[in-house]
Amino acid sequence: MKSLWSFLWTRSSVRHDRWRRSLWTQVPSMPACEYLCPTYKVVYFVNSGSEANDLAMMMARLYTGNFDIISLRNSYHGASPYTAGLTAQGTWKYNFANGFGIHNAINPDPYRGLWGGHRDSPVQSVRSNESEVVDGVCSSTQKYIDQLQEVLMYSLPKGKLAAFFAESIQGVGGTVQYPLGYLKKAFELVRSHGGLCVSDEVQTGFGRTGEHFWGFEGHGVVPDIVTMAKGMGNGFPIAAVVTTSAVAKTMSQALHFNTFGGNPVASAVGVSVLEVLEEEKTQEKALEVGTYFLHSLAKLREEYPVVGDVRGKGLMIGMEMVQDSTSRTPLSPHLMMQIWDTCKDHGVLLGKGGFHGNVFRIKPPMCINRDDVDFTVTVLRQALQPTNLL
Repeated sequence: MKSLWSFLWTRSSVRHDRWRRSLWTQVPSMPACEYLCPTYKVVYFVNSGSEANDLAMMMARLYTGNFDIISLRNSYHGASPYTAGLTAQGTWKYNFANGFGIHNAINPDPYRGLWGGHRDSPVQSVRSNESEVVDGVCSSTQKYIDQLQEVLMYSLPKGKLAAFFAESIQGVGGTVQYPLGYLKKAFELVRSHGGLCVSDEVQTGFGRTGEHFWGFEGHGVVPDIVTMAKGMGNGFPIAAVVTTSAVAKTMSQALHFNTFGGNPVASAVGVSVLEVLEEEKTQEKALEVGTYFLHSLAKLREEYPVVGDVRGKGLMIGMEMVQDSTSRTPLSPHLMMQIWDTCKDHGVLLGKGGFHGNVFRIKPPMCINRDDVDFTVTVLRQALQPTNLL
């Protein structure tokens, strides 16, 4: 037992170079990750996505010398006292002082936003006809960028910005994607005001979106800081903040320590996860099975008026439920739970999210196959029968 516990040491206060070296020497061999590693030289290991975003906020403020930070409405970046301001959903906020120096910009949502739009998904919003795509950029993008510019003009001290936080696809908010070209233009605007760009890859990272290993790659951007967790440990508490040497140097201004961050057990888990992702080609499966899943769910949208939107890419999928497709009024909690319970009783567990709780968040294990998809869609079709929605 003594020898076992000496091996399973869970504090980072003692050097275990074997595991630390192993975890990040694995990364360069991973698909679609080649250009990430040369850009980012420093990794800070922590234990959760909230901790990662918390540290990223501090680093951005130290590096820029600015204090104000912008995130998008409907975003979720954590629930710690520091990140509670970044999270811009009232349903996740407690009544205590938080969010000092944080501003929430309008959410560029092609389905529920002020302007429709085209997104990076095999399935488009029913409001995509309200815009057009020119040179890969949606025409509604500039309208949302103008709104972001107004936040910079009116809410910040002379436009001085520390950071802009964005999920590559909003997760807890209901798998919301942005109009094509939005994130790239937003990053350009933020940097023109001296701010750092932070990509929250807690839910979109490690190949879940299919086409790319990191969600931000689908937007054609390179962030200054990347935060990651969840899939990094496949359920085990491990997370990280990855950044450049220049940004990381700010941490030398004082002592910094995380008791369990990067401990050998967590690092061993991280190594194993990376090995399995590569060996089982989960990213490729996410693309192939996820695209099939999205097209299958899109057929439900055509059949049932309560299915308002189907969106996402890879195996990060959202299906938004409404009272009717014209008004887009969120489906009532009672009917949402009725559908959810029917699916559960037939062996399908679905996540639920979105501000109104009317979005089925479908983010299954990345090892599922087409048979699993067909079974899920069959169960959903049964649950959506009008006789079951009374």
